[in-house]
Amino acid sequence: MSLGCGLCALLAGGALLALLLQLLRWLRADGDLTVLWAEWRGKKPENELRGKVVWVTGASSGIGEELAYQLSKIGALLAISARREDELERVKKKCLCNNLSDKDILVLRLDLTDRSSHEAATNSVLKHFGKIDVLVNNGGRSQRSLFVDTNLDVFSAIMELNYLGTISLTKHVLNHMIERRRGKIVTVSSVMGIMGAPLASGYCASKHALQGFFNSLRTELTDYPDISIINICPGPVQSKIIQNVFTEKLDKSIENSGDQSHKMPTERCVRLTLVSTANDLKEAWISDHPYLAVCYLWQYAPTWAWWLMNRMGKRRIQNFKSGVDADASYSRKKK
Repeated sequence: MSLGCGLCALLAGGALLALLLQLLRWLRADGDLTVLWAEWRGKKPENELRGKVVWVTGASSGIGEELAYQLSKIGALLAISARREDELERVKKKCLCNNLSDKDILVLRLDLTDRSSHEAATNSVLKHFGKIDVLVNNGGRSQRSLFVDTNLDVFSAIMELNYLGTISLTKHVLNHMIERRRGKIVTVSSVMGIMGAPLASGYCASKHALQGFFNSLRTELTDYPDISIINICPGPVQSKIIQNVFTEKLDKSIENSGDQSHKMPTERCVRLTLVSTANDLKEAWISDHPYLAVCYLWQYAPTWAWWLMNRMGKRRIQNFKSGVDADASYSRKKK
C-alpha cells in the first residue's frame, strides 16, 4: 500500500512540476503555446519555403516589408505588392542583397480597393513565376477613433480595404491553387479579430470578418488537404501602421502616433509568422502579454476577458486622448 501511495505521490508531483514549468513558459511567452512548440520542434521555414513563390501584399512597410526581407534571406521567390511602387522598389533593392537575382523578385503595384484589377494582378504573378505557392494577405489599415466621433464612410472604407479587398484577391489566387491542389493562404489578421477594443471598432469588425470568412473557407476545402488556410493574429508590433491609421474622418491623419518602442519587434513577429506558415498552423496568436493573456481568456473565460478589457480599454482611451500610444501603459517592456 505504501509503495502504491509513494508512486501516486511521485506522479502527482511530476504532473505539478510539468504544469508549473508550462505556466512559467507561458508567462514569458510571445506567442501561443502551439506556435512556440512549432518553433522549437516543428518544420523550419528555411526548409519549407526555400524556392517557393510567395506573394506578399502590403509589402512596402511594416510586417509586409519585413516578410520580404526574411523570405528573401531563406531563398523564396517574391512578388511584393502595395500602392507605393517607389517604396516597393526600395524593398526589392534591399532583398537583392540576399543572393536573389532581379527576376526572382516581382514588383507589382496593387490597390486592394480596386477589385477589378485583382484578376489581372494574379495573372501577372502567374505569368512571371508560373505558379503561386503562398499568398500572404497582409495589406490593410488600422484605426484610432471612437465610434461616436467617426463618420460612417470610414467604416465602409475599412471594410472595403481590410475585408473585401482581401477576399477578392484570395478568390483569384485560390482558383489557381485548386487547379494545382496545393498552396497556402496566409492572412495577417490581428488579436483584434479575437477580442474587441476601444478606438478600433471598425478595424476589429474587419478582422472578425476575416476570421469568420477564412475559418469558413477552410471547411469548404476539405477535398484539398494540401491547401492550407492560416490566420496570423499579431498583437501590438513596432511598425508604421499607427502612422497610417483611419481616424474619425477619411481625410484626417492621426496627429501623434506616439512611441512604438514598447511593442513586439517586427522581426520577431515575422519569424513566428513564417514558423506558423511552415507548419500549417490554422491560427497563431503572436503577441506579448497582456494581449496574449486576453486571447486565452477570450477563448476560455470570456466573462473575465470582458471585465479585463473594460479596465484596459478605459486606460487605452485616456492614453489616446493624452497623445501617447494607446497601448503604452500596460506593456511589460521597459523604455
